[in-house]
Amino acid sequence: MFEKILIANRGEIACRIIRSCRRFGVRTVAVYSEADQYALHGQMADEAHPIGPAPAAESYLVGDRLIALAQRTGAQAIHPGYGFLSENAAFAQAVVEAGLVFVGPPAEAIRAMGDKSAAKTRMRAAGVPVVPGYEGEDQSLERFLAEAERTGYPVLLKASAGGGGKGMRRVDRAEDLEAALTGARRESQKAFGDQRMLLEKYILGPRHIEVQVFADSHGQVVHLFERDCSVQRRHQKVVEEAPAPGISQAMRTRLGTAAVEAARAIDYVGAGTVEFIADADENFYFMEMNTRLQVEHPVTEMVTGQDLVAWQLQVASGEPLPHSQDELEIKGHAIEVRLYAEDPGRDFLPASGWIEHLEWPEASPYLRVETGVQARDRISVHYDPMLAKLVVWDASRALALRRLRRALDQTRIAGLCTNLAFLYAVANHPEFAAGSVTTDFIARNRDDLIPEQRPADDPVLAAAVLHLLLERAQVAKERAAQSCDPRSPWTLAEGWRLNDQASERVAFEEGPEVEVAYLGGGCYQLALPGGRYEARARLEDHELVFSLDGARQRATVVAQAQQRTVMLQHRVHTLTHIDPLASVAHVDDTAGSLTSPMPGRIIEVLVEVGAAVTRGQPLLILEAMKMEHTVSAPADGVVEALHFPVGALVEEGVVLVAFAASGSEKGA
Repeated sequence: MFEKILIANRGEIACRIIRSCRRFGVRTVAVYSEADQYALHGQMADEAHPIGPAPAAESYLVGDRLIALAQRTGAQAIHPGYGFLSENAAFAQAVVEAGLVFVGPPAEAIRAMGDKSAAKTRMRAAGVPVVPGYEGEDQSLERFLAEAERTGYPVLLKASAGGGGKGMRRVDRAEDLEAALTGARRESQKAFGDQRMLLEKYILGPRHIEVQVFADSHGQVVHLFERDCSVQRRHQKVVEEAPAPGISQAMRTRLGTAAVEAARAIDYVGAGTVEFIADADENFYFMEMNTRLQVEHPVTEMVTGQDLVAWQLQVASGEPLPHSQDELEIKGHAIEVRLYAEDPGRDFLPASGWIEHLEWPEASPYLRVETGVQARDRISVHYDPMLAKLVVWDASRALALRRLRRALDQTRIAGLCTNLAFLYAVANHPEFAAGSVTTDFIARNRDDLIPEQRPADDPVLAAAVLHLLLERAQVAKERAAQSCDPRSPWTLAEGWRLNDQASERVAFEEGPEVEVAYLGGGCYQLALPGGRYEARARLEDHELVFSLDGARQRATVVAQAQQRTVMLQHRVHTLTHIDPLASVAHVDDTAGSLTSPMPGRIIEVLVEVGAAVTRGQPLLILEAMKMEHTVSAPADGVVEALHFPVGALVEEGVVLVAFAASGSEKGA
């Protein structure tokens, strides 16, 4: 076993690797960019070193710098985690040539599976079932049109050199293929430095099932069973579970056998995942092999009782696999959900900003929280927006699902938009509970999973009002204690009236006014949309314990200036108090402009100033958190100004394009 390793990654996977290293007494070296100076992974490691500016291309992806740091710190091996350089064959080779150990497969195996076209050819030769399609050298539009016609629409364009949903497009009609091919190539070039594409038959109503494999340098290869990863958005997984619900033992055996054969075909060593697409008749086809540890590996660990990072370290040290295939078995059921900084209501646009408040459910043998963030961290535009993974386990899927709902209920995060409510909706959806999901689950159930934002209900409004009143009363109490006349009515915060009951009205920008009557003794009467309630409340740190007509509830309330973020069960509402004594800030009229929907970098401008454009026409392309987003014209009109050039970093809400609508659509 190694004495010290360098972790060439960040965030939750770096923290995850550090925990396993501690159990083995292996010292860890972390690296951090300027944006990650105070990040959790750097605090957890035995030592941490700066690696460069915030952009990954100037820090975490500079392989020579990482290797030099490993040599300087006395690390014997480099663990790449996932993402970044984990599937970069040139980096893996350079690590070995520098006299270090790459905690991953040989460079030859990475190359064999890194080119998806060549990988499919090898898998077909090894007897592994492969999706019909085209992965040839002729990359012309004419060839793709011909192959799509032969395969039959719909088809899926995929980056030959990549994964993770980048460089991927579904095409339903021949007339859409050229635009889809152009966009997929551009995204693939930026993500992988390679714009070659392949084409596959799009399997309707499919499930995404993958198999965890492991191989050592002594010729042993095993699988640790399958995972279902069908719940996806933007072709990226958001919920994973093991074992895959509803499949037969015969299919499980066939999947495991095919995955092991795939690994043997390329002389694999280390942890890998063979991904398959399956139809309703239990037919399955090879899609790709990820030559690294997967984000969702904890669900496999939970049902097998194995530490896969420990396995990686043992295999990389030259030791044999710790268990044979016969010794591995599935126990119970595990589900993982990925908590992202993103807005599901805006097509899952990534979000950035400060984490003002953060609470996780208590860890136990039934629950793991895998995270690399803390309260007061800033979520940067430069990296993936995943905040954490909640992983639950129990003896059955039904019991695990119950634990998942409870864990989501107990998760509290404020300061930026997240997909927490969306995950709760998934966990409570009858179709998901039945285990019959396919990769179009989110699209088919969008209205159920991402309902329109409803106004705050009575308990949420009450929590916001009561928190405001208690906070104000505390300030008044402190001022009174310092006053020369502590009994003066001017030190009270209870809407004092001469010869009348104390009352006031509290208004929020996002809801109706709430009439508050002070009944004395810490009791209030609140006139809410649903009726009048007698209310009491007390503060326990961020926790507000309150009752409405005797019904006691708990909410987490976080105050930021005039805003109150109320987290009550799985609901999150941010309400802005209208303070009648506060000055009103001037708001610029930005009508006729298009603003950035998120922080990001402008990678292409598609029009010129003065250009006449039509409704829906793409104007520019914004890259944020590894994905491309197109800003389009909201109506027919003319581009009056472009405020940022290609390569510029922009914040959310800044004006990108000055736009004048034409004709009857002006002002719309």
